[in-house]
Formats: sequence, structure tokens, C-alpha cells
Amino acid sequence: MKKLKKIASFFVLFFTVIGLIITVKYFNIPEILRNTLTWIENLGFWSPIAFIIIYNLATLLLIPGSILTLGGGVIFGIFWGSIYVFFASTLGAIIAFAIGRYISRDWVCKKLNQHPKFQVFEQAVVQEGFKIVFLTRLCPLFPFNLLNYAFGVMQVSLKNYIFGSLGMIPGTIMYVYIGSLIGDIALIGTSQQPTSLAIELTKWIIKIVALIATATVTIYITRLAKKALEQSIS
Repeated sequence: MKKLKKIASFFVLFFTVIGLIITVKYFNIPEILRNTLTWIENLGFWSPIAFIIIYNLATLLLIPGSILTLGGGVIFGIFWGSIYVFFASTLGAIIAFAIGRYISRDWVCKKLNQHPKFQVFEQAVVQEGFKIVFLTRLCPLFPFNLLNYAFGVMQVSLKNYIFGSLGMIPGTIMYVYIGSLIGDIALIGTSQQPTSLAIELTKWIIKIVALIATATVTIYITRLAKKALEQSIS
């Protein structure tokens, strides 16, 4: 049974990687996402449900969600757009977290545990799971989709993971707000995307918050890892 689980985990990882390579190489992802958003916009009552499902699929396939987040602002406005995007991203993150923990965890941990430095880093993350998840969610520079799987492997508790994901709220609102100002799905992520004082100001706020969060989480994790290393040596 254990052997079958390992084989299944291998094939899940293998086909996921192959699928991502093919998708990136042969498909225009931004254009596909814009067309999908246009389709969602015309669904009326079913638009929120379709949007959440598509957002979840993108999260699981490691497709960056910036275009979808901006599109949420265009379609639903800043209030409902923020709610739908946050719910969709959180749900997708929990599913990816579960996959990382229950499907691929054994295989990934076996590889990573060969490196003592990773073990020290993992101890630091486990000790202060909520704070680290919150800080990395606050910063859009960290790879959101990849971290979903990584935190599942690192034994962060589900409770800390979910509450730490509240750090996504400021970035979500700001990106949805930018989308609501753009107002046209066809212009999202293109060189023709309009600019205004409000859009530029919001982008600068995102950059400043990202810089502060990146510096904070880097220093914090370094200190925790150093402390864990000293404890393991003593």
C-alpha cells in the first residue's frame, strides 16, 4: 500500500510538471485568462461561481493569479471582487496545502531532509507558523502558488495556515481596486493598460508594502533558523 502511494505521488508530480511545461510553451496564458474572464462576465448569476472555480484551477496549476485578480475588480467591482478573490485564493491555497501534505509530502520531505539546513529552516517555520505565513502572504513578491504546496510539506498547522492567509487581504484589495479602475478585461496585462494617478499610487503602495514585508520575513526567519540551529547543536 505504501509503495502504491509513492508511485501515485510520483505520477501526480510528473504529469503536473509536464502539463505546466506544455501549457507555458504552447499556450498564451494571459490571452486565455482574458478570454476566460470575458466568458465569466457574460454568465450573469453564475459568474461568481465560475470565477471561483477558475481561480482555484489556476492556483493548483501554479498559474499566476494577477490577471484573474485584476479581472475580479473589472467584473465585480472592488467590494464583491475583493470578497470573491479572497475566498477563491484561500480555498485554492487550502486545497494545494492538502495536496502538498497528503499526496506529495513523503517524497518531497525525503529529498529535502537530506539537507540539514532545510531541517533547521523547517523547525523555525513550525515554531512560528502563523507569523511566517502571514508575512509571506502580505508580500506579493513571494510565489503564492508554490508556497501553498511548500507550507503543506513544512508541517505548518492548518489553523495557522488559514489565519496566516489573512495577510492576503491588503494585496487583494489593492489589486482588485486597480482592476476596477482599468475597467476593461481586454486591457489587463497589456501595454495598452491605462494609467492614472490612483493606479500608480496603488502600485507604489504595493511595492513599499512588499519591500517591508520581504525584509521583515527574511530577518525573522534568519533569526529563528539561527536559534533552531544553536538549539540543535547544544
